[in-house]
Amino acid sequence: MNTLLLVFVLLYLVGTLAVGAWAGTRIKNTEDFAVAGHSLPLIMVITTSFATWFGAETVMGIPAKFVDGGLKAVIEDPFGASMCLVLVGLFFATRLYKMKLLTIGDFYRKRFGVIVEVMCSIMIIISYLGWVAAQITALGLVFSILSADQISQEAGMIIGTVLVLVYVMMGGMLAVAWTDFIQMIVLVIGLSYIAWTSSEMVGGAKNVFSLADQKGWFQILPETNIKDWAFFIAAAITMMFGSIPQQDVFQRVMSARDVKSARLGAIIGGLCYLAFAFVPMFIVCAALLKMPEHAAELLENDPQKVLPTMILDHMPFIAQVFFFGALVSAIKSTSSATLLAPSTSFVENILRHLVPSLRDKQVLLAMRLTILVFTCMVLTYAILAKGTPIYELVSSAYQVTLVGSFIPLTAGLYWKKATTQGAVWSIVLGISLWALVSFSSSIPGFAGLDSVIPSQLSGLFGAVLGMVAGSLGPQWIGNRCHINLEHIGDLEHKHV
Repeated sequence: MNTLLLVFVLLYLVGTLAVGAWAGTRIKNTEDFAVAGHSLPLIMVITTSFATWFGAETVMGIPAKFVDGGLKAVIEDPFGASMCLVLVGLFFATRLYKMKLLTIGDFYRKRFGVIVEVMCSIMIIISYLGWVAAQITALGLVFSILSADQISQEAGMIIGTVLVLVYVMMGGMLAVAWTDFIQMIVLVIGLSYIAWTSSEMVGGAKNVFSLADQKGWFQILPETNIKDWAFFIAAAITMMFGSIPQQDVFQRVMSARDVKSARLGAIIGGLCYLAFAFVPMFIVCAALLKMPEHAAELLENDPQKVLPTMILDHMPFIAQVFFFGALVSAIKSTSSATLLAPSTSFVENILRHLVPSLRDKQVLLAMRLTILVFTCMVLTYAILAKGTPIYELVSSAYQVTLVGSFIPLTAGLYWKKATTQGAVWSIVLGISLWALVSFSSSIPGFAGLDSVIPSQLSGLFGAVLGMVAGSLGPQWIGNRCHINLEHIGDLEHKHV
């Protein structure tokens, strides 16, 4: 058992409670709790955007996928994920920030009404199950590895989750932003040091790049057939577009002190994430050179353990401290944000309609209690989903918002003819086609459809079709009826 390392991890987690307690003293209302009172400077918008994206899947999930299929296997994350933040900064941040909203659901209400607000908020909340579960799973894995399985993965999940939960409940977005700032520093320094040490152990970075080139891992584009390209595009847009209508992304935009910070913070944070996401991939490639037989065995049975095993078995204690400090930082920054976001959406966009008489202090209390309830739900889901790869848990989280919420948001901002009926049709048709393809194996007559058509693309097509038909259809029918009535009137006039 790595007792000293385990103690270090626990102390690091407990230390963040002090940040939460301090931030809690500055929370005066729901605006402070949900969006840090619109007070964050540019540097903190960058760090909280970067740190939230840089989660367990980046450190453990992406490298496992990379050595399995190369760059084309990780097109969804980090490529699609990073471009999501860039697109938010370029096309969404300015317009949304000027509206001074508390949640992304507020936009749907202002633009399309309560029905669309509730429908989109429910989808956004559901989408967080997979993402938060991935972080909780990674926390359990850390405790299990450091204790040599004396702490079970389930027990590790519970311990880590409770410690993260407490400081989020106390300090809200302000606590998240400050801990993200600290954790990004730990993460960047820690993983950079590990990458440098790994390179030295295997004779330099040239040998690592040579291995990746020999394995064909630098190939990013798919084969030239239509089917491979369709699934490639579907993977790319899942997080690129599906993450845009997410409350955690919206909170970072709205927490900025001004429009410029909101816009540049998202863009710079996204580009930093893309650049630094390659560091864990580099370290895993070095692990294949340093311990080829052991790494091959782990890749076959549990690829997520390659990186931590390399650190524990072949690196000095200081490197182990840096690695697990960086890993815990990545997990905490993402899990804290993804616990806060859906809870805020539920209270502001669903509970307020059920109990409209709530005062601001009651809303603040409701947000904290919702975080507790949501955390218990996600913890249960993570334990039940044990064994599911971290990357897959994250990947599946964004398909719902891609096919259900993205088109209403984009059309609502950029298409004046978009209507409430169009938004409802977009949601219903997008979700229906996505579900039909996703669960086709259990539907008589549709078996195997999901292996031919990407469910994300079919759902996105349905969402676009629903928005256009639902918005323009009634207008077109009305115009046709008006023309026909005029024509009948002319005939009657001529007859007279």
